Amino acid sequence: MFTSFSTALSALKAQATAIDVVGNNLANLNTTGFKGSVVSFHDLVSQSLGSGEAQVGFGVGRPATLRHFTQGSIQVTSGPLDAAIQGDGFFLVQAPNGAIQYTRGGNLQVDKDGQLMTTTGESVQGWTRTNGVLDTNLAVGTIVLPVGTVEAPVKTKSFSFDINLNAAAAVGTPDGTFSTSVTIFDSLGTSHVVEARFTKNATAGQWDYSINIPDADVQNPPATALTGSITFDANGKLLTPAATDPAPQLQITGLKDGAADMNVDWSLFNGTTPRMSQYAQASATSAVGQDGKPSAQLTSIALGKEGAVVAQYSNGQQLVVGQLAMALVRNPESLISVGNNSYQLSFRTAVPAVGLPNTGGRGSAIGGALESSNVDIAQEFTNLIVLQRGFEANSKIITAVDELSQVTINLKK
Repeated sequence: MFTSFSTALSALKAQATAIDVVGNNLANLNTTGFKGSVVSFHDLVSQSLGSGEAQVGFGVGRPATLRHFTQGSIQVTSGPLDAAIQGDGFFLVQAPNGAIQYTRGGNLQVDKDGQLMTTTGESVQGWTRTNGVLDTNLAVGTIVLPVGTVEAPVKTKSFSFDINLNAAAAVGTPDGTFSTSVTIFDSLGTSHVVEARFTKNATAGQWDYSINIPDADVQNPPATALTGSITFDANGKLLTPAATDPAPQLQITGLKDGAADMNVDWSLFNGTTPRMSQYAQASATSAVGQDGKPSAQLTSIALGKEGAVVAQYSNGQQLVVGQLAMALVRNPESLISVGNNSYQLSFRTAVPAVGLPNTGGRGSAIGGALESSNVDIAQEFTNLIVLQRGFEANSKIITAVDELSQVTINLKK
């Protein structure tokens, strides 16, 4: 009978631990990426009475807690750096003490040094674009974003016009001339307007051209023009220059802003398809193009598809400047919670496999969204009621054994 004290006390401790677990689950009901725990009870070894046919247990052991990494719901947010994982895996973060940890919480932000961080101060791990290259084959490291920097200009190397020249135009008439233009950029990012003027020649199917930049853009005007002729066949298709011929090249020297000299190709073909035609329609430009870019300021940073960190610049350019890494753990229930929505490896944890999201069994990384807690409030309240009843039942056992003990003591009197 007196072992009932220790049996009931073990039950009270176990039920209290289980209630603590339920309380922690409910406390983190709205914690981003939180994974709820369940309690696993186990009995203690039984004692044999008499011949061994009767066995009486010694109560319940300290319960084990198991964390369930089931998927939480994905909630779309307005945060440009919010990230959610759909499927298995974790984001990698580095704690202030240098330890690598794992998290499903995707509330991210940028600190004063441009490092991508969690809201609790851990550095997000992945790959950073360096010297114009984002190499995801390298080892992961802290993602550093180009905050406050200016994107260098890209000098134009080629330009193009998609034009139809009027085959019905008469030589020497207004319809027999046509002009168009495109803006190019030098090595300093300064823009220059390239004007192309086409004049119909007396030779059938032939147009003369003159392509140049304004004289005001060079130190010693006049600027050197690119001149020549283009010829169309009887079907209005560009005949010369041919696709196999070297591209006509506009040479620009002595720019007034001190930029490097330019040799810019006039691209007359898209692959082998001519960009110019001569049909009996009004002369018109359908498209222009060039491959240069002006310098630009960083205006915003957001997470794109599969953890790509995308920078938006003032010139409209979008550039992937970083990439989030993800780790796949085969037995995530063995991870140890260290707070701040993060986990660390235990001696039972399999070696994490690190790679890109949505590869190798890793889940998909969704930008502009967060994963909600997987705690089911209805189930937790049901568990709480059951545990409360278990605690009350075992407390009554202690009360009953105490009363029986008093009766036994009184028998001696």
